[in-house]
Amino acid sequence: MNLRKIVVGHVIAITYVLFLTPLFGAEMAKGEKTAQEDVDFVREAALGGMMEVQLGKTAQDKAVKPQVKEFGRHMQTDHSKANDELKKLAAKKGIKLPTALEGKPKATFDKLAKLKGDEFDRDYINAMVDDHKQDIEKFQQASDKGKDADVKKFAQDHLPILKKHLALAEQTQKEIASKGK
Repeated sequence: MNLRKIVVGHVIAITYVLFLTPLFGAEMAKGEKTAQEDVDFVREAALGGMMEVQLGKTAQDKAVKPQVKEFGRHMQTDHSKANDELKKLAAKKGIKLPTALEGKPKATFDKLAKLKGDEFDRDYINAMVDDHKQDIEKFQQASDKGKDADVKKFAQDHLPILKKHLALAEQTQKEIASKGK
């Protein structure tokens, strides 16, 4: 009788491992579940990072002012690096990231990609100022209130970079505004 209980227990355990674990993901098997707020933050950060990289490339091609081209290069370089880190974090946490722009980041990219010349320069930099202000707010919130230690650390590590980007965007915004007069 005891042998039968042991065998049934092993069969149930094997069934769980073989069939249920793949259905519920690696987090459940590890006994971890990433809080929905942290998952949402990671997905939003990924979309924002993708937009920054794509717009950075676009700025290098379309901008007429050298400082806007240079700002685009910074965005492409820095956000590509952050995106790579975020992909590793998401894989570790079992979070599926978007593979293409969607929602507001896609709308912003589509709008700016249609512009040319000085209009592109002005609207791109204005969008980068606004976007980085919003990003700083979201990263600060994840840094302060995130439940997952790795997600909090990612937010904390990238907050100073985003603040530098905002300062550079605001400086570039002032430079192109003063030269446009």
